[in-house]
Amino acid sequence: MKILFTTSEAVPYSKSGGLGDVCGALPKFLKKRGHDIRLVLPRYWSLDRGKLGLKTVLPSMGVRMGTGTDWCSVLESRAGDVPVYFIDHEQYFGRAGYYDDGRQEYDDNAARFGFFSRACLQLCRDLGFQPDIMHAHDWPTALVPAYLKLDTSGDPFFSQTASVLSIHNIAYQGVFPSKFLDYLGIARSQFVEPRFESFGDLHFMKGGIFFADALTTVSPGYASEILSEPGANGLSGYLRRREADLVGILNGADYDHWNPETDPLIPARFSPRNLSGKARCKKALQKEFGLEQDAKIPVVGIISRFVQQKGLHLLASVIQSIVRDMRVQFVIVGSGEKGLEDFFGGLPRDFSGRVGAWIGYNDAKAHLIEAGADFFLMPSLYEPCGLNQIYSMKYGTLPIVRATGGLRDTVRSYDERMGTGTGFVFEAAEPGAIYDTVGWAVSTFYDRPRHFQAMRREAMKCDFSWEQAIPSYESIYEKARQRRSLWT
Repeated sequence: MKILFTTSEAVPYSKSGGLGDVCGALPKFLKKRGHDIRLVLPRYWSLDRGKLGLKTVLPSMGVRMGTGTDWCSVLESRAGDVPVYFIDHEQYFGRAGYYDDGRQEYDDNAARFGFFSRACLQLCRDLGFQPDIMHAHDWPTALVPAYLKLDTSGDPFFSQTASVLSIHNIAYQGVFPSKFLDYLGIARSQFVEPRFESFGDLHFMKGGIFFADALTTVSPGYASEILSEPGANGLSGYLRRREADLVGILNGADYDHWNPETDPLIPARFSPRNLSGKARCKKALQKEFGLEQDAKIPVVGIISRFVQQKGLHLLASVIQSIVRDMRVQFVIVGSGEKGLEDFFGGLPRDFSGRVGAWIGYNDAKAHLIEAGADFFLMPSLYEPCGLNQIYSMKYGTLPIVRATGGLRDTVRSYDERMGTGTGFVFEAAEPGAIYDTVGWAVSTFYDRPRHFQAMRREAMKCDFSWEQAIPSYESIYEKARQRRSLWT
């Protein structure tokens, strides 16, 4: 099949969360299956043309918007064997942030990503690339399925092109003032409650849900959760109407990048057969974060955005008690809400040698945490899929997670009677549940070391590779094409 991925971020070019990981990895594995897949991204200010070797393929491309034609250029690179195109529009994307300036969202995001969505269709025309599937991701490209239906009626170029919309996090929906309707070329007849209208505003995600030929989300558990409230953040009714066209496909892990047997960013390699390298990684982790260097003290790692979703405000109310009451260490990497940055960033001062923190994101530190920690904590209020718990298991770092979304789908909770499992799972989104479950994990480390080591090896043998997910994507692509054939 010919497939065009339209997304606002993809590693290694741009990333703010799991969306970037998925859109950077999945095309590579679809390409390995023999599909002709291409990726389209905005050319953000942070993407250096020279360093990335970007070449101009279309010096001037006109994109017809509702109020006239906007012009851009198109650059090209390659991610392995996958062609990657960049829409270069200085006014819209020549900025430091993808969606905001670090304080608040850009007030023209509707125009920016509406333009990008239409540019994706124009790119196909100008390159002569007739996709079988246009695969859109989250609200920034949710207009692609709508434009494909509304703007190409009678156009033989797109007559066989179907659309798939993947929902990575339904909390982010793309809701904007209706003043953007004219620029985006959305007719007033489409600005109705089942399609684009929401309490007088323009709703990108709702429009995408209505017009896409098929819908996916990033885990079976999340697919179930978004069919009701509060999991759907107000969109459950619209998703239930499309329930037959919605499938949850568990995100895969890119083991080319996250594999302790080959990882170039960690001080020692290791495998389930030989864990001696993990002990060296733990020592290096403790040194890097200023912790007491003692292999007999368990280390809990955290790599997270500091936002409400991740449950770190719950952890903040008990982490000091955990460190005081238990012989345990924490290493924390992340950024987000200023209050949480200040709180977690200040813990090393209050608990010297027992808590280390890095405010921001650093790939080398993230790999070192995955490799060197004993446990990885994710107390999320909701988690569409989650990738860090998957990475952690590969590195023999047992996840401590709340039973939600993809966390429930991927982590098998410790069975103390049998000595089996791949992590520690709790149900309640409460500080006390975090305290108790961390205590359960720590006591297993000290009191049941044979169980701990058996779980570590069991976790490392789990396979969450993208190869497992590709057949499900191929199936949904075929379903989308069949549904597209019914559109008149």
